[in-house]
Amino acid sequence: MTHLHAHDFGGEGPQLVLLHGYGRSLHDWDAAAPLLAAAGHRVLAVDLPGHGGSPSLSPWTVPAVVGKLADTLDAHGVPEAVVVGHSLGGLVAVEYARADPDRARARAAVDLDGFWWPSESPGAARMTEGLLAAAGAVAPPDYIEAQVAHSARFGIPADRAEAAARAAARPLPDGTWRTRPERATADEIAGELRRLGDHGVIRWLAGVDRPLLLVQAGRRLPPAPGMEWFDEFSTRFAREVSEALDELARDRPAISVERIDATHPMILETPEAVAKLVAEFVRGLPG
Repeated sequence: MTHLHAHDFGGEGPQLVLLHGYGRSLHDWDAAAPLLAAAGHRVLAVDLPGHGGSPSLSPWTVPAVVGKLADTLDAHGVPEAVVVGHSLGGLVAVEYARADPDRARARAAVDLDGFWWPSESPGAARMTEGLLAAAGAVAPPDYIEAQVAHSARFGIPADRAEAAARAAARPLPDGTWRTRPERATADEIAGELRRLGDHGVIRWLAGVDRPLLLVQAGRRLPPAPGMEWFDEFSTRFAREVSEALDELARDRPAISVERIDATHPMILETPEAVAKLVAEFVRGLPG
């Protein structure tokens, strides 16, 4: 059986499993994971199917990914864990917590800004097009340098941004880069995201009985040149998510909600703040 690529950051104590976002890899956690290990956790980071060093999975469905993740954790001797995910990984972490407890043994889940918009939202089609456009693309030799320059807009240190960018793409013999996931996988991921997003946040989280920490980015992404429409879209979506999270925090005691002074790539931008939030949440769990 082929398992997902994983990296054990060591540590002792309650097990944490770390998942990354779309088009990224487990190396996005390189700064935060050692802090979590030092805070008293055994820390394992995993590449999602079709990302980083993990093989693709077809069809790429959330139940199939949850099953593959469970198999991988079994192979690493992880009987129970708090699953922490950023962006796409956050949605997978929640779905892992929802799964049959005999198949996916999550004590709790942490979702770091992993929320998706309903397909009828104005601008949603543009966002999905952008997501798919870069999938499986051949990027020029200066791709990594461009990623580092882009990350600098968020205050992400160059060395951290470069290592994360290199881990998320594949170098080709002619000096160019192949982005991951491949386009066919990206199409399937987009379909799953649409399915989950169309529920809306409150209905999506119905039926999840494990403790959840839901973390929303407190600052919006700056619009890229030619994407001025994005600011209106992201502001509206953030407001809708915020209202839903506040309602969940009022009505469901097992759900904790936090806002963090960071933009969406928070695990690269503010790893210290992310690690502190996660460690404090886990310390407060029953048992």
